[in-house]
Amino acid sequence: MAGVALIGIWAGAQNALAGGGSFITLPALMATGLDARVANLTSTVALFPGQITTALANRKLVSGIGGVGFAWLLGLSLAGGVVGALLLLATPSDLFRRMLPWLVLAATALFARGAFGRPVQAKNLGRGPLKAGQLAVGIYGGYFGGGIGFLMLALFTLAGSTVKAAQANKNALAAAMNLSGAAVFALSGEVAWTPALALGIGSMAGGWLGANAIAHVPDKALKASVVAIGLLLAAGLFWQG
Repeated sequence: MAGVALIGIWAGAQNALAGGGSFITLPALMATGLDARVANLTSTVALFPGQITTALANRKLVSGIGGVGFAWLLGLSLAGGVVGALLLLATPSDLFRRMLPWLVLAATALFARGAFGRPVQAKNLGRGPLKAGQLAVGIYGGYFGGGIGFLMLALFTLAGSTVKAAQANKNALAAAMNLSGAAVFALSGEVAWTPALALGIGSMAGGWLGANAIAHVPDKALKASVVAIGLLLAAGLFWQG
């Protein structure tokens, strides 16, 4: 399991620095023999400790967005994570396996748009649309999760948030989505606990390292590597399917 823990360190740091950690853990777990759906939910359980580490490192920057208090955003994220996790458990494994390449491709496109597209211009989104949007992101996060960081960055920027505040809030709320999803998956009896624990320990270390290395890592090169990994993963999944 030492190799799996190293994968966890990489994924935890990746999530803290740019996102896309699930692109790393998902194929690693599938390589151990897990089917796609079990690998996805095990990845969620494994990565949330690292996301909590990152969120705690940036906790002083967390605040409300666009007139909506942080408690509201947190509650919507937790509720959405539960709904998305339950939807995943209700999805047959064969159907999820066929959906997975498209989910990875869509998540990679979202990531690339957020990383290299034109910045989203701030405007008065309104409290209702912001709440509905955050709930939708939470559901998607509980179900699959790839690209949730950039979905939230776009949503919060539209609501008038600064980039720094949006980054801190999305780290905390991504951790909340995965925490609620992980709780549902833990109770389901489907988690592969041995690799999940190894990945989880690694992701905590990686999350702390990544949160403290943000100022020293080339941003665009890192994001380009995430897009490349996502495209390679999607191509491999299409080829297998």
